[in-house]
Amino acid sequence: MTTQETVPVSVELNVPATMRDGTILRANIYRPAQGQWPVLLMRTPYGKDLPMAALPLDPVQVANRGYIVIVQDCRGRMASQGDWSPYRNEALDGVDTITWAAQLPYSNGDVGMFGMSYMGADQWLTALHQPATLKVIAPLLAWNNPLNGSNFRAGAFELGRMASWNLMMGMGVLMRRHNGDPVELGRSIAALIQKGDKLGTEGYWSLPLKQFSSLINLDVAPSFFDALEHPMDREFYEEITMRGKQERVTVPSFNISGWYDVFLQDTLDNFSQARQRGSTPEARQSNLLVGPWSHGNFSNPIGEINFGFAASAALINLQSDLTSMQMRWFDHWLKGTDTGITSEAPIKLFIMGANIWRDEYEWPLARTVETRFYLHSNGQANSLNGDGRLSTEPPAEEEADRYIYDPAHPVMTRGGNLLMALEFPGGPFDQRPTESRTDVLVYSTPPLEQDIEVTGRIRVYLWAISSAPDTDFVARLVDVHPDGYARNLADGIIRARYRNIERGEAPTLIEPEKAYEYEIDLWSTSNLFKAGHRVRLDITSSNFPRWDRNPNTGHPLGNDAELVEAKQTILHDQEHPSYIVLPVVPNP
Repeated sequence: MTTQETVPVSVELNVPATMRDGTILRANIYRPAQGQWPVLLMRTPYGKDLPMAALPLDPVQVANRGYIVIVQDCRGRMASQGDWSPYRNEALDGVDTITWAAQLPYSNGDVGMFGMSYMGADQWLTALHQPATLKVIAPLLAWNNPLNGSNFRAGAFELGRMASWNLMMGMGVLMRRHNGDPVELGRSIAALIQKGDKLGTEGYWSLPLKQFSSLINLDVAPSFFDALEHPMDREFYEEITMRGKQERVTVPSFNISGWYDVFLQDTLDNFSQARQRGSTPEARQSNLLVGPWSHGNFSNPIGEINFGFAASAALINLQSDLTSMQMRWFDHWLKGTDTGITSEAPIKLFIMGANIWRDEYEWPLARTVETRFYLHSNGQANSLNGDGRLSTEPPAEEEADRYIYDPAHPVMTRGGNLLMALEFPGGPFDQRPTESRTDVLVYSTPPLEQDIEVTGRIRVYLWAISSAPDTDFVARLVDVHPDGYARNLADGIIRARYRNIERGEAPTLIEPEKAYEYEIDLWSTSNLFKAGHRVRLDITSSNFPRWDRNPNTGHPLGNDAELVEAKQTILHDQEHPSYIVLPVVPNP
């Protein structure tokens, strides 16, 4: 970190910018009082005037470093005109705002973008259109595909995120709707807050989903109900999907995420696609930073785990901080300053378990060895008191494991890659309370004789039979400490009817009592399983309310008030080997 020379900063509020259709969007501008400077732009739906609205950067500090910082209310939000539809207008509004910002009298004509989550996705959506004066982006915690962790995940509805986020966004909707009527505004906001307070204990349980009681009477969340009407509909989401389009982006991107972030995998994919398929040399110089963080939490501890002071974004590896790292990035690409960033490794990863940072030059890591750990048991893998085992030995003839999935009594969410009601914090938590249930199958290795590092994408291949025409299967990777503490690392789900959607096949119901092989994507992690620890895989059929409960009826999404039990059978024999594939990093 270097000491910056102090310069006077000027602040302008509610500055108008006119979009191509005549809609006026308003922004706050923080800039050096004199001279022409590059622009850093963030466009937000959360309110530009709120405290810490410009996180992860402080606009006054950044202006003091010689930048014009523009924080703009998105269309239909707060002080900006128009109708808000999540993400649908951000690309072209972003292009128009960049053009406007580059022409401001105190701008030198070069623009960069920053921001996390919604504002991170906004950067990618805008950059796809290649605005001429956009030179660089720094998206944090950004998704690229609404069907992979934003609205859906492998067919399952992201109920936890969609309900809590839409309720939160409803505050702005009500403020605009009842502007000038303080009595009605107060009444409607009080009703919204009451529903939000009860979301974790009551709201998530509402059935049928298409009459979701926490939202239906407030008319504040059309995107929630749009999702229910268009489950896994790629055509419906095409205009706000970035997956497969990253090669259109011509500017370099500094991609930042956390191993417990709700949009982790898409951030990793954004980086790797830009790095490998970028259409310009600049785009192929994109960078990646991944800490042990959860969504919006860059401090320490995360969840129940203390990863060490050096894990915090406030002092990464006891060498730098997240603000300084971003400013080095912008200084290079917007000011031509030799910050040394392009001569360093493009990737910095936090290796959990070892609790160290490590530089890398590629993602995924080419040196990993894809290693299969097979499921074994004598047919009694139910709970952590069962006989489930994991090993690299393929199975012979073994008895299948069985459990009853009752959606009226689902396995509850406990940590993970979350963005939900406050009762459900994200990150690592002890999974033993979950693993004590008999509808959770638990497979563990013996205590490890030596350290094993797992860094990369994880998939489970599961042979299963269900009594239902549609159902879910959930898999979770766990690091079991010598004292029994079971730390969740990664998880995933597959909705049976969507089992072949990644192959381009239409959703189809399954035939009850027929064996199918399911591929479950657990996304990615980086963890050192230390000697004496055990590698564990949990298998069940729900993770509620993070994902909606599959009612096992085979009916269309959101229609059911009826819940039906499903008898689940997990096969792991010679003809039907079930296994998890771990990307093992060889010892140096």
